[in-house]
Formats: sequence, structure tokens, C-alpha cells
Amino acid sequence: MKSGIKLPRLGGNPLDPFPPTSAALESPNGLLAWGGGLEPARLLAAYRMGIFPWYTQGEPILWWSPAPRCVIFPDRVHLSRRTRRRYNSGNYMLTVDTAFSAVIAACAAPRDHEAGTWITPEMIQAYVELHRLGHAHSLEVWRDGQLVGGIYGIAMGSVFFGESMFSRQTDASKLALVALCKLLEEWGYGLLDCQVGNPHLFSMGAVELGRERFERTLAELTRDTRPAESWRDRFRFAARW
Repeated sequence: MKSGIKLPRLGGNPLDPFPPTSAALESPNGLLAWGGGLEPARLLAAYRMGIFPWYTQGEPILWWSPAPRCVIFPDRVHLSRRTRRRYNSGNYMLTVDTAFSAVIAACAAPRDHEAGTWITPEMIQAYVELHRLGHAHSLEVWRDGQLVGGIYGIAMGSVFFGESMFSRQTDASKLALVALCKLLEEWGYGLLDCQVGNPHLFSMGAVELGRERFERTLAELTRDTRPAESWRDRFRFAARW
């Protein structure tokens, strides 16, 4: 728990309720509770409320629900001419749910400008289990047989909760994000949750929603019923954008 901050502590029962998101702190933005575990039932209940875990190695599990919330409406993602040309070059291959463990491991690797990572070994284990259960999915970008980019997250109803993405070549993460949005739009998903905004996401078409609008939209879209299963053989990608 952050020093000097009093927060509700979650217990050992993964079915215990979370505090209301209206109780989230303004500073640090969205910090709601601490403790508990990363069991599938608890994680799915959290995402349904717009809550997610975010902490670093050595800290207790911290649960967040920031406001405003950064989102992308899949049909409004921005595809730049450069990214379009890069995809249309035919040098890249896209797959879904083919290399989930490799994608999350790449996302967890330290970045040049960061000292550490929030994707701890416990987080990796938890999301790999959600993937096994058909709730977590990855989209992979390949070039010359090598994994060069990707994104992963949680699907619930008609919402995809993006967790992290990575890039080993220029624009590979942009290709992953645009491809994911195109697939979500094709399937009738209404929202890609990006959690917290940054210039890169805003350049891709992300916007911010206030808490009331975000949670109203979330409640509407998560009522949709979709099977929890692998997406590996369900999507086909267009040869050109």
C-alpha cells in the first residue's frame, strides 16, 4: 500500500465485492483498493466494473479505476498513411491468439526509458490463465517469421480491455492496435479500453470519457453475451487496408 494512504483492503475471498469506484482517489488518480489476489473470478469482476490491477514487484496488489478514462471507439481508430503503406507492403503477417505467452513476456520486458515493469510474474501467470479460459487474447505482428509487435487484453461482452502492447520494429505496435480495432469493429465491439491516455494513444484516435459516461457505456456493452473461447481460428485479415 502506498505510504500514508488509507485504502480499503481486499480479503482472501475472490468473490468479495470491490469498493464502489466513486471512492477512488483523485491523487493518485484512480487508486481504489489494495490486497486480495489475481484469481480469474476476481479479475473478471474487476474489469466488469472498470477496475484493473497495476503495481510493481515488491508492492501489494493495487486496484485502480482512473477518471477520465482513455478509450478508443474501434470504428474511429486513426490509420495514418505511413502505417497503411507499411501494412500494404505485404511484409507483415497478423495472427490472433497464436503466441499469447510470448506477447505478454515481450510487454513485460523492460523498456529503454523505464527502470522496471508493472507486469510481474504473478500478473503473467494470472493473464495466461485467463487466456487458457478464453477471456484474454493477443494479436501478433510477424515479419520474416519473427514476432515484432503485439497487444493483449481481456474481452468481456462487447468491450476489449487493452492491457499492454510492444514493438520491436517501427510502427509494429501501431499495426497491432489498428488491426485489433478493425477486428473489434467487424465483430460489433463498441469500445477498446486503454485505461490511461498518452500522446501515442491520442494520435491513434483515443479520447477521454468522464467516469459517469464510461461506466454507463461499460455497463451497456458488457451485458452482451459472447462465448469465452480462443479467437485463433475466427478472424481473417484483409490483405490490404
